[in-house]
Amino acid sequence: MRSLIIGRFQPFHKGHAELVKYAVKKYEEIIVVIGSAYDSYTLKNPFTGGERYLMIRRTMEEMGIEKYYIVPVPDINRYGVYASHVSDLSPEFDVVLSNNPVIKEIFEKDGFKVESTPLFEREKYSGTEIRRRMAEGEGWEELVPAAVVDTIEEIGGEERVRKLNKAL
Repeated sequence: MRSLIIGRFQPFHKGHAELVKYAVKKYEEIIVVIGSAYDSYTLKNPFTGGERYLMIRRTMEEMGIEKYYIVPVPDINRYGVYASHVSDLSPEFDVVLSNNPVIKEIFEKDGFKVESTPLFEREKYSGTEIRRRMAEGEGWEELVPAAVVDTIEEIGGEERVRKLNKAL
């Protein structure tokens, strides 16, 4: 069976990595959908779709995970057709793994099986908190996998977040 995980991954953090570990134990393959794939260089979405793809791919390699797909999906801002939009752009899947009530509702409405997952220290592992720490010059590195730290350093991501924060 193949599971699907949707997120913006701004950035991909250890909570996401724990979700991937959970999915890999339960399902043969996983699809990681990068939502808002075309959004970048904003406070909420500072990293490009390609940069997030790289963060995820490198983390999967670091974790020794081989059976996965990464699918960047642009926003369409039309919830009524979002599930079919994701389905059209992804390999076939059997279940959506999500605790997001909106994602659950729109996929269930279209007949997809949706499964809630354990939460992995959600308050600690939050993209919003990580971006805040970057903007304030506080430590954030312990909240993301080593491969993500390397990628963010390589692209100058922390400095980008600081500049975006100052631009407000």
